[in-house]
Amino acid sequence: MACRVRDNSNIDDVIELIAQQGFQGLGEAVTVLINEAMKIERNQHLEAAPYERTISRMGYANGFKDKTVKTRLGKLDLQIPQVREGNFYPSILERGLRSERALKLALAEMYVQGVSTRRVKAITEELCGFEVSSSDVSRAAKLLDETLASWRSRSLGRYHYVFVDARYEKCTTHRLCC
Repeated sequence: MACRVRDNSNIDDVIELIAQQGFQGLGEAVTVLINEAMKIERNQHLEAAPYERTISRMGYANGFKDKTVKTRLGKLDLQIPQVREGNFYPSILERGLRSERALKLALAEMYVQGVSTRRVKAITEELCGFEVSSSDVSRAAKLLDETLASWRSRSLGRYHYVFVDARYEKCTTHRLCC
């Protein structure tokens, strides 16, 4: 297939960002890498690189759409590649996704552990560089509840019931109880 990366300028940009800014440049570096990966995926979907004329072409590129995703590295400003026919969406993202799943689960865990919304807001601002609203925390908790509900109701295979039994013995002396 002809749709390959033709130069390493974006990789060089990422290396330079990390070399100059260290960990502070990781968010921007990941943004560059994800944007480039999505372009490559679109080229593979279309079976042609931009401006390439082939018989196997499956459609045409149609610009980019801006999308901001909240992650552990901060906000990533992504450029989602578009296709005229509208039947393409990058596999790295989920439609409607605005926050990284790991971030949502961390927020839900803080909620379950009883961390106040004000404290969650301060933590995310310090670690990720953005604030999280109380509605974001509630949505994350709902996601956790749905995940737990699906885990509880999952199939156990051929077993209809599983009995778990345990025995607890309290030792009143300092010697081992047998």
